[in-house]
Order: sequence, then structure tokens, then C-alpha cells
Amino acid sequence: MPQRLDNRLVIGISSRTLFDLEDSHARFEREGVEAYSAFQIEHENDILEPGVAFPLVRKLLHLNEGREDPLVEVILLSRNSADTGLRVFNSIEHYKLGITRAAFTNGESPWRYIGSFGADLFLSANGSDVDAALRAGCAAATLVPSAAEANDTDQIRIAFDGDAVLFSDEAERIFREKGLDAFRQSEKSSARQALSGGPFRNFLSALHRIQQAFPIEDSPIRTALVTARDAPAHERVIRTLREWDIRIDEAMFLGGMDKTPFLRAFGADIFFDDQRAHVERASGSVATGHVPHGIANES
Repeated sequence: MPQRLDNRLVIGISSRTLFDLEDSHARFEREGVEAYSAFQIEHENDILEPGVAFPLVRKLLHLNEGREDPLVEVILLSRNSADTGLRVFNSIEHYKLGITRAAFTNGESPWRYIGSFGADLFLSANGSDVDAALRAGCAAATLVPSAAEANDTDQIRIAFDGDAVLFSDEAERIFREKGLDAFRQSEKSSARQALSGGPFRNFLSALHRIQQAFPIEDSPIRTALVTARDAPAHERVIRTLREWDIRIDEAMFLGGMDKTPFLRAFGADIFFDDQRAHVERASGSVATGHVPHGIANES
């Protein structure tokens, strides 16, 4: 009988984010699918180097060690064919990653299987796949190349921007359309009115569910809100999380300061933001995912 994944944190991940396939992808772009397929089959016993999401995935799967009922399920969602994907599974076996489920779609977008697997989060290097996943209601981000060194602690540290990521972009729209003063006044007058949820609200809730299984002082997961908001716009955020009954471990209200040094100090394993400029700036220090949602991403 198939196992139910309902009570697990389910992460869908592409092969290009789990492993370093940039050279192979460049070959695909340069020479086409047949040359790419021949290369992957010829080198299927050559182990791939870890990709940008590898350290995060390894930490998440480490939560399952010694547990009869796993807390996390990581599923490979790949545009490879099953034939060319054999190299990926050989690498998964080499690194002893507990990944057993996969969907290989042979060039088509794998997003349509996200709901079937019940994924809480989808990480990919393909922006169009991420767009489709977000439209389907799943938290999703495009991981950008990063030379950042992995955080060497066992604790998983995940940082989020606020507006258009954890929360809707309703407040950010006022800021962009009417300016900072109007934004601050609106947020002050709406301080006791909870913000609507953004695309990562349910993912944060799933993380919180795992956190509740551990003593707060010994949680394997630590979360942070890293936002350009400052006072008086902070109160609405705090009251929103309180109404959602979701714990956020650290909150940084930076008033427009560069987020990067704070993400380094926090030791983020990954950071999610809707604005490309913030993502590109942070990616030199931490693994970073662009969330193409909200007014900042409208053309």
C-alpha cells in the first residue's frame, strides 16, 4: 500500500538545483537534446557535484534519521527523461540521500505533478516552471547560482522576505503606487487588520508544524523574517503572525538596509525574496531563491 505523505513536509526539487548540471545544461542549449542525452548516458556513472540546494536538502533529510515516521519527503521533479535521469539517481545513491520518488517529464514542465505529490515547496532553476507552480498555489522559487559556503551546523535556518512572500503584496502596492509616507500611514491605521497570506504562508506553517514536535530551545529548524519594513509598519506583521498562530524565531525590520550582512549573521541556509535586486545581492553570501510574485514582478 502506498505511504501517505499528508503529515510530512514535502519538497519538490529539480535536478539542476540538487546537483551542478550547469555544464550539461549549457551543452543542451548549445547542441540540442540529442547531444545532451548522449552525454548524460555516456557519463551516467560519473557522480555529479552538489548544486545550490544540496546542503539544504541534506539537512532536511537528516531530520528523518532514527525516525520510523519521516518528517520530510524530498521528491525529484525533473525535465530529464528517465533514461538521462539515471545519472541523477546514481548521484543520489552515491551521496546516500533518502530520495526515492521522482517524476521525469522528458522536456515538459513537471509542475503539474506538484499537486499529486502534495508538495509544500518547489525549487527549480527554471523560471517558467516556478511561475506555473506559483499559479497552481504551491510555494516556489527560482534558485540562482551561488558560490556561498554551506552553513556547517545541523540546524536548518530559513529566512523569508515579508511582503509578496509570506504576506500578500497589498501593502507593497500602496508603497509603489503612493510612496513611503502613504505606506506607513496605511500600515499604521491597519495595524490590527491581518495581512492576507502570500505564496509562502503554507510552507512556513508546515515548518512550524515540524518545530512543534521539538522543544523550542532544541528545534532543528530556525526561521527568520528579514524585511525592509520598519516602525510603525512592524506592528501589522507581528499581529498577522500572531493571528495565524505561526512562530517566527527572529524578525529583522531593516528600514531599507542591505539584507545581506544580516542573512550572513543569521547563517541562512536559504533566503526567499520577491525582488531580483535583493536576491542577486544576497546570493554571493547565502543560497537564495527568487519568488516571482507580486507587483515587483509585473511587467
